[in-house]
Amino acid sequence: MTAFIWDLDGTLIDSYDIFLAALDETFATYDLPFDREKIYQFIKARSVNELLQNQPLAFDELKAKFTENSVAKNNEIRLMTGAKTTLEWAKQRGILNFIYTHKGKNTHELLRQLGISDYFTAVITSENGFPRKPDSAAIDYLVEKYGLDRTQTYYIGDRPLDVEVAYQSGVQSINFIEAENSAKIRELTDIISILKS
Repeated sequence: MTAFIWDLDGTLIDSYDIFLAALDETFATYDLPFDREKIYQFIKARSVNELLQNQPLAFDELKAKFTENSVAKNNEIRLMTGAKTTLEWAKQRGILNFIYTHKGKNTHELLRQLGISDYFTAVITSENGFPRKPDSAAIDYLVEKYGLDRTQTYYIGDRPLDVEVAYQSGVQSINFIEAENSAKIRELTDIISILKS
């Protein structure tokens, strides 16, 4: 049986502008310098958490402020082009859908708000306590719990980290970036063509 394990930010939901606006507000609160382009490149390559850990202030305080600022913008977040079409196509064919994201408890509310929560068999967030990507523990858990076939399970993401976690767990990779051991997409509906071929 085929299964899709989805990353969330930048893959299913268009949230980087929201992240950047929330980070800008957070940095302004603490008088930290904010270079939008450099920060965008950093969080795409690494993570918001790592960015906040690299600041000269207490991580927990910065993280709480960033979370508060980003949750306040939930209603501005939109689905990526083709997200619902691809999820519906997968559902009609009996493909199981899961999410594995570093996003926290805000995830479930966002999925409901965007009208896609019913597509997913299970959603793993930072609240589940698994090590962060590229550690494969969360994917391994899903594979074992749901009896997934790694040769027919695809981790779908938008960053090098997502390609790496797929490789570490021995599942297939579909990604918005060009990478070895990964099928590249430009938009989510390209997944339909990849699976048909």
